[in-house]
Amino acid sequence: MPDRRRDDTSLPNLASELWDLVRAYAKQETVEPIKGLGRFVAFGMAGSVLLGIGSVLLALAVLRALQTETGTLFDGGWSFAPYLLTLVVCAVVIIMAASAIRRKGTDT
Repeated sequence: MPDRRRDDTSLPNLASELWDLVRAYAKQETVEPIKGLGRFVAFGMAGSVLLGIGSVLLALAVLRALQTETGTLFDGGWSFAPYLLTLVVCAVVIIMAASAIRRKGTDT
């Protein structure tokens, strides 16, 4: 029988190396991607908040323009019309965004 040499590969040493390898692999495949995902989500949330604030301000600008720049057209019984028109504009923008999202989702 061939003579087996005892290297520095004893069973406790192999188990320790295996444990270190498993921990390093788990960290590489879970913790680091989660950190990257957290950064991605943070930028997405910040962008969503800013886009929402911008949309509200744009809707208020449309409402203000309809109320002030139309003269006496929306006075009296038609005072609700600027609000209704602003609501319609917002609904159209929402529908266009939803259809673009749906169209993008079915292409892939």
